[in-house]
Amino acid sequence: MVNLRTSSLFGRCSLAMACAPPLLLLALTGCTGSSPKSTASPGSAAANTTAPALEQQQATVQAQAHAPQTTPSITATQHAQKVQALISKAEASYKSGVQNYNANRLDAARQDFDFAVDTMLSSGMDLQNDPQLSDEFDQLLSAINSLELVALKQGNGFSQKIEEAPVNAATEVTFPPDPALVGRIAAELKTTQSDLPLVVNDYVAGWISYFTNSPAGHAHLKRSLERAGKYRLMISKILRDQGVPQDLIYLAVAESGFQPQALNGSSGAGGMWQFMPQGGYGLDRNGYFDERFDPRKSTLAYARYMKELHNQFGDWYLAMAAYNWGPGHVQHAVAKTGYADFWQLYRLNALPAETKNYVPGIIAAAIMAKNPQLYGLTDLVPDAPELSDEVTTTYPIDMRLVADLTGATVPEIVALNPALLRLSTPHDIAYALHLPPGTHDVFLERLKNIPEEDRTSWRFHVVKNGEKLDQIAAALHANASEVASFNDLTAADPIESGDELVIPIAASTSLAPGRRYIVRRSDTLVTVADRFGVTVEQLREWNNLSSSRVAPGRSLYVVEPLRLAPNARAGRVLHGRAERGTVRPAAASAVRSAARPATGGAARSARGGVRNSASRTAPSHSRSNASAPRTAPSHSRRNAAAPRSNASASHRNASAPHSTQKKKRSR
Repeated sequence: MVNLRTSSLFGRCSLAMACAPPLLLLALTGCTGSSPKSTASPGSAAANTTAPALEQQQATVQAQAHAPQTTPSITATQHAQKVQALISKAEASYKSGVQNYNANRLDAARQDFDFAVDTMLSSGMDLQNDPQLSDEFDQLLSAINSLELVALKQGNGFSQKIEEAPVNAATEVTFPPDPALVGRIAAELKTTQSDLPLVVNDYVAGWISYFTNSPAGHAHLKRSLERAGKYRLMISKILRDQGVPQDLIYLAVAESGFQPQALNGSSGAGGMWQFMPQGGYGLDRNGYFDERFDPRKSTLAYARYMKELHNQFGDWYLAMAAYNWGPGHVQHAVAKTGYADFWQLYRLNALPAETKNYVPGIIAAAIMAKNPQLYGLTDLVPDAPELSDEVTTTYPIDMRLVADLTGATVPEIVALNPALLRLSTPHDIAYALHLPPGTHDVFLERLKNIPEEDRTSWRFHVVKNGEKLDQIAAALHANASEVASFNDLTAADPIESGDELVIPIAASTSLAPGRRYIVRRSDTLVTVADRFGVTVEQLREWNNLSSSRVAPGRSLYVVEPLRLAPNARAGRVLHGRAERGTVRPAAASAVRSAARPATGGAARSARGGVRNSASRTAPSHSRSNASAPRTAPSHSRRNAAAPRSNASASHRNASAPHSTQKKKRSR
């Protein structure tokens, strides 16, 4: 369960402070009938007796000076009250959503979260230029989107469930002195080759004992090292190219267990190397993709940052500690104690509990991985290296269509593209889409037959033996006559096994993103899907449904709701470590329909090097929106004069497939 704060979501300035200036002005200007003595300073008593006319003139001028300020002061008070009321209303809905989220009532939670965001968007107040509202809205989106992304990635039916990293899985590791174990490991290190200065002491030995003797610890470590096989060659090459030790690969054991989609729901840190959303690490993120989840790009950012930390501290253990805690904090601990040595800082209790566990746990994992026969890891079977083809898209295309065109499954395509936050590539942004190996050419060849503007809704199907056109159309929620028309099918020339069919499907792109529909008594998911030209699977995904049953009165998304990546982290809690502050994103103009959260900006308080540095302001980075010109697909057409048949269903009229050239199915 995600750890969530129970106090007020965001800090507030006191309303009384906002009201103090106007109250003071009213006190000075609201008593026009008072005796001049009541407002005179002590030093003006003699002047009052000799020059009343002058005093009266001064009082008049003073009153005139204050008078114009009364109206704006009252307006400012009213504005402050409206701002506070809006914030309170949005936070109340957010807190209700958190309660529903923790109780696994995800549908109710989503409605609460949507209401919180919509309350602010529909308020008519300036969310961009009002600092308090801008900050509130940014943090509200950050909190909500972190939770939604966790639910999305683990509950969309396509992504694999994320396991806890081995070091995170240990609730508490104690280090009882064991001279025999330390001596044995020290002897093993004499023949262990490593480009890191591996050492052994009671702390490292304690972690080795945990990973060896604890069933949970051993299982977590074993599975992490198996997953490492999928990325080892890629990581090794990047570390070598950047001139950093190969054994730095084992930091991923502590950070994510080599899971590229790992996400800390309470903070927003994500990816194999657990980067924070903010920071100048060269990792782009928007409403469609988050490069922290891209194994290759995030590994490159990790290697460069570790090299930078080593240049700063001159010691790999301190660099690891800085990666976890933040270089500013480590530098302060060194300056305070006078020791630039990790183990001395450990013994002096100058490090937080998480960092004290972090470095020994990584050293233990490295020692065990290099000596598998000594630690019960001989049955470890590394995952096969990940191989893929790559195409660059500058148009949106649905992952279901990509799976159709490559003969793969949707989970396979999703696994190859862990950085995608949706089941679609972005619009007008160059994106490197990964395909199953050996499918590059067939993908492009088949894709030419599908209009660019229809690649988020249309499908592709290779006819199997015994299939009929009506069955194929029904399974894909298409219109059989439209399929026949586009593929030049006739009664005299029916489909055959092996035919490649383009399946036109009416898209609901004319509807606003996130549009909802209230379920009626006679409705089912099938009838709702048909009404809006979507699939039952899409309705289930967008509304987090586990079955086809839906209660009357339920509000359903009938168009894909916009998803935003998380953009704040409160701080990861590990082994009871106290929270060290919150990360607050830079104020931005967030408009929900744009689906673009604020990116970049230095966090105001640190949780760690990758998370943020107290001694280093991370530069903001801008996303390159290089986009190639979009060209219409070329199609061969058997009958250039043949008109397209119109959709018969009323719900397809508004968004019927475009009139376009037809391609005879391939055989």
